[in-house]
Amino acid sequence: MRFRHADAIRSDYPELTAGVLHTTGVHHAVDTGPAVAAYTSRATARLAGTAEGAFPEVLAWRRAFTRMGLRPTQYRCASESLLRRLRKDGALPRIHPVVDLCNAISVAYAVPVAVLDTDRVTGPLLEVRHAHGDEQYTTFGGDIEHPVPGEVTFVDSAGRAHARRWTNRQSGHSAVDAHTSAILVVAEAMHDGGAEVVPEVLQTIGRELAAHWSVDPTMAVLTASAPEFAFDDQGCALDAGQVVPAHGRPGGA
Repeated sequence: MRFRHADAIRSDYPELTAGVLHTTGVHHAVDTGPAVAAYTSRATARLAGTAEGAFPEVLAWRRAFTRMGLRPTQYRCASESLLRRLRKDGALPRIHPVVDLCNAISVAYAVPVAVLDTDRVTGPLLEVRHAHGDEQYTTFGGDIEHPVPGEVTFVDSAGRAHARRWTNRQSGHSAVDAHTSAILVVAEAMHDGGAEVVPEVLQTIGRELAAHWSVDPTMAVLTASAPEFAFDDQGCALDAGQVVPAHGRPGGA
């Protein structure tokens, strides 16, 4: 399977930095609670100083949403929504160990992190592109929607949309559940400094996956000159952008 951002997306949003990770071998019988607590505590400490709406990482996505013709306080990027929930509720929802972990890392770095079950994505291509309007999106409640023409979404080779409004809302169709074994993780940043943060996010996720599931993730930062990440069913990279090694110790400190 191949993952990429369409040329038009990179042209319209040259500030975008994207990182991609793929692995097999995940399951739900793992306790990621201590790591989740460590990463969320980092976000909580930052929120004690200022609300998430003032974070430069969030402001950059608000500007991007405005350029997409969306009201950024009506449609929020995933990391802003999680930070807002953390600030109001004091905790994040528990969904699945790998999703909980990635959500916690997302709020720690304040950048959107999507986690998709690759067995629920139809290849050979998953592309972030402008919608045509005939793509099929499945909500978590099972309802079918169609992204409006021009909306940015993740679209697979079967014409299924795996997100609404880019980083606003993922599809229930490819959501991770108890049967998931292979995942694709996508981290995207728009802010100044994103080129430094996204590789760190990938390394952090990769270390935690290796520590909790004893897997060996493949990951890369995608650029305009190396825009595509290709991988096989065993999680091996076939072609990738700037490959990021998973090294260093796991942990949220």
